[in-house]
Amino acid sequence: MHKELCDFLYLTVRDTVKNEDKVVIAFSGGVDSALLSKICIDLKKQICLVTIGFPFSHDLLFSKKISVLLLSDSHSHIVYELNDVDFTESIKYVKSKISCNSLSHIENCIAFFALSKVIRDNSLGNFFLTANGLDELFCGYDRYRFFFGSGHDSIIRFMEEKLINEFHLMSEISKVIGNSGIKSIQPFLTRDFIDFAKKIPLEYKIKGSNDYLRKHIIRQIALDIGVPKESAMYPKKALQYGSLIHKHLVKKNLY
Repeated sequence: MHKELCDFLYLTVRDTVKNEDKVVIAFSGGVDSALLSKICIDLKKQICLVTIGFPFSHDLLFSKKISVLLLSDSHSHIVYELNDVDFTESIKYVKSKISCNSLSHIENCIAFFALSKVIRDNSLGNFFLTANGLDELFCGYDRYRFFFGSGHDSIIRFMEEKLINEFHLMSEISKVIGNSGIKSIQPFLTRDFIDFAKKIPLEYKIKGSNDYLRKHIIRQIALDIGVPKESAMYPKKALQYGSLIHKHLVKKNLY
């Protein structure tokens, strides 16, 4: 099962970037973005990693550490520090583009908006890749633990809910970054990949209600292909928390 999934991960990413020499990747340093980055490196793509976050945030510090271990001199890593002035303007812009009142959706849209600005301002191309989809399909979220005791069907229903929510979020992000001329692309949310991932038994994804790590098959594949262990085995930390966007948004009380 590991080999089949590994092969399909490479095939999915290859098909996504087959006509591109250079690939920009939204990068937190966590297992998902590091796995995507390593696959692109193995596919002989020149990659540029982009990380956004407030000064001294987890994502800025952790991504720097992992990128040093992951990248060679032919690749690059751009770290962009958010500031209060631009952040306030971003909040207002995002809220003018979407009607959703979900705090996590607003936070993610702010993050993607900042990413798109970095890519545009640095003339890095017209798209970037993200690893969205792996948390939904491989039980990455902590809440999967609470559904484990209710049985297989309960977990699958939650997975479907998370996928629907993720597609809704991607639609909102498209609205927010549309005027920038930059597209956000998610290889692991393609129909073929979703169908393949759903066939993988849950035992490869989550072990029980006390499984605080989860995504075991993804983590093992990451290790197998050379993702640094510090990244492959690091527990999930959501973008809005790792970047400190959540903390600053709540502090401003503008949501």
